[in-house]
Amino acid sequence: MKGPLFYAKILLFGEYGIIKDSKGLAIPFNSYKGALKMAQNLTGEAKKSNQNLNSFYEYLKGLDINLVSFNLDNLKEDISSGMYFDSSIPQGYGIGSSGALVASIYDKYANDKITVLENLTRDKLIKLKEIFSMMESFFHGKSSGLDPLNSYLSLPILINSKENIEATGIPSQKEGKGAVFLLDSEQIGETEPMVNIFMNKMKNEGFRKMLNEEFVTYTDACIEDFLKGNVSSLFGNVKKLSKVVLANFKPMIPNAFHKVWEKGIQTNDYYLKLCGSGGGGYILGFTEDFEKAKQSLKNYKLEIVYRF
Repeated sequence: MKGPLFYAKILLFGEYGIIKDSKGLAIPFNSYKGALKMAQNLTGEAKKSNQNLNSFYEYLKGLDINLVSFNLDNLKEDISSGMYFDSSIPQGYGIGSSGALVASIYDKYANDKITVLENLTRDKLIKLKEIFSMMESFFHGKSSGLDPLNSYLSLPILINSKENIEATGIPSQKEGKGAVFLLDSEQIGETEPMVNIFMNKMKNEGFRKMLNEEFVTYTDACIEDFLKGNVSSLFGNVKKLSKVVLANFKPMIPNAFHKVWEKGIQTNDYYLKLCGSGGGGYILGFTEDFEKAKQSLKNYKLEIVYRF
């Protein structure tokens, strides 16, 4: 048995903001993927994954069956027969490793599942997101359900608010000089502690004011620019967003990258932003000239996500 492939995702805009009901834009990232597989003799990562699936099975038994029910007998049998999730998506990197796993389990074992082929109304998308949120909470506390949704549908998703999400199209890539890229911090990031830091910061009135007046405003503007293909306006707004994040989200930026972050803003060679919850993993970069950014960041591993 080898299940269908489920891809990584990149939240281009909206990290943390979507917890507070601002806009977000997520796109599938096909360079990394995972699938359910079977093996007789499990060792190493496959064995660890199989044990993890067993704990996940126990968790799924307790979910609200009014929302979703699974063929748990088949799932248990497959886990006992050596099923594991074979994935190239790095864990703790902010690109949806648990999301792809959740999507694959839903796809194979959910009863009455909502499929990608049917007419995906807003209600169906909200229901899927709710199911995935409950499923993924097993992996890191509170989950928005967005990562599995993106992986399951393999489509760009625009989050207008918690109750309003839609599959969307993004402008096709151009062979230009500009790019969105991933910068590898070479550190693992843990989602839950980062979200806890954010929730504590939210108790501060000044932080809440900054989030509403600056962070959300620039995020929404970036999404609008990106979807409409307004590249020059986009870079202006990404720069503002990068400044706000550096000033207010320092704990989520690995210490070694504070100066690198600042250098981008000062030189305009590139602008950095969080990819997922931060704390390590990938950092997302935007540049109008990728060759220049590559030179400026020559000590780091970069990977192109999208070309302007």
